[in-house]
Amino acid sequence: MLRGQVAEIIIGSVFVFIGLTACCIAAIRRRSGMRIFFWLGIWSAMYGAEHLGESPAVVAVSPRWLQISAPYANTAMTYLAVVVGSLSFLELSLGKMRFLNQAGAFVGLAIAVAGIGFFVLTGSNDKLMLYNNLLEVCLLLVLMTVVAVPRLSRKYLVLPDRGVLATGMLVFTIEALYANLSRNLGFATPRLLDHLGFAILLFSFGYVALQLVFRNERRLLSVENELAIAREIQTSILPGCVPEINNLSISAAYRPMTAVAGDFYEFIPIDQKRVGILVADVSGHGVPAALISSMIKVAMQSVVTFADDPAQVLRGLNRILSTELRGHLTSAAYLWIDTESQSARYSAAGHPPLLFWRNTRSELQRIESNGLLFGVTNDSEFPVRNLAIESRDRFLMYTDGMVEPEGARGESFGDRQLEQVVRNNRSQPASELSRQLLSELQNWQRASMTQQDDITLIVIDVL
Repeated sequence: MLRGQVAEIIIGSVFVFIGLTACCIAAIRRRSGMRIFFWLGIWSAMYGAEHLGESPAVVAVSPRWLQISAPYANTAMTYLAVVVGSLSFLELSLGKMRFLNQAGAFVGLAIAVAGIGFFVLTGSNDKLMLYNNLLEVCLLLVLMTVVAVPRLSRKYLVLPDRGVLATGMLVFTIEALYANLSRNLGFATPRLLDHLGFAILLFSFGYVALQLVFRNERRLLSVENELAIAREIQTSILPGCVPEINNLSISAAYRPMTAVAGDFYEFIPIDQKRVGILVADVSGHGVPAALISSMIKVAMQSVVTFADDPAQVLRGLNRILSTELRGHLTSAAYLWIDTESQSARYSAAGHPPLLFWRNTRSELQRIESNGLLFGVTNDSEFPVRNLAIESRDRFLMYTDGMVEPEGARGESFGDRQLEQVVRNNRSQPASELSRQLLSELQNWQRASMTQQDDITLIVIDVL
């Protein structure tokens, strides 16, 4: 029995091995472009398993439960082959071809469910096989036509190399039609031709899939390189160091969520005693937000002359940016500190409150002096708060990435948690408070979660 089936067993095992390998590669890579390898792997493994299940020698040495389930499994794989084939072609399809393959998979699944049901109830496995074969032939002819006609393939398929797939499909179609006609006319055809036709189709499909993956990888590498350059450029527009101001100690922390970010901060040191500090947060993430934050850098040059007036600074930025934001609302906060007069002035545009630690009172105040977000209207007014400062006072400016991250139970870090960390570390220097806040925030978040927003944090200590 075995001697007459060695070739079939080897060929079936090879198809199963190829299928499982493709599925493992798709599972390891876990990218959307790898789904085609998953469906091709299922298709190949089903084809090989079906032929192994039809081998009396394989069935004879199988466990009892496998011998009983083999006919059911073979029937299911025979009916479901057209479903898996349609889903494989779906990964290469565009527009109406996607709908056609989805419809083919749905109809094939309905036929498969009915056909398997008939087999379970009656023991007949070919009750609906005619309809299954008819659906397969119709789909194959339509797909063959689309692949063969350049205008149609460009419109409805994603094909880096149309010729290879067209050749594979042509060989498979000719072999399938020849085999079906021969069997219907009573002529026996070698099973090797079936295997050869399917192998050519499978490998031509795999070749095209590999080209798609390599093209996507090259495109992804190009995007990553461009993002790396964008990050370098964005880093270059941020302050390289904190300014040295008499009687002030400043610490700045900047943690983008992605390669580039929508957060921005800037220092405007006028002399050794006076400095302006801006923190801004563009809605959204990634490249669009980063481009707008770069625009803020340019716009800052036009408001430097008003550095001692927070309302003027924010009005100027809003007028410049409001026509360019294109729906990306932006919050901002500006703090002016004069150590000679021991005073500070603060205003904001829809930004989280300024935290002000008054050391003599051991009190943490929330300074909220907000106008509208940038981009709502170009003539907003921004109220200003005048503050008296003393030695060992502290200011904390931040973006909402500091308070929005969620913990293990789904609750956000929040203002209360932030303020508690500030109180607990009131005697620590500015740099240590920054480090402690970021550490507490990281410990708060669930280990499985990545950073959900850009984070900017600036701590200013009055010495």
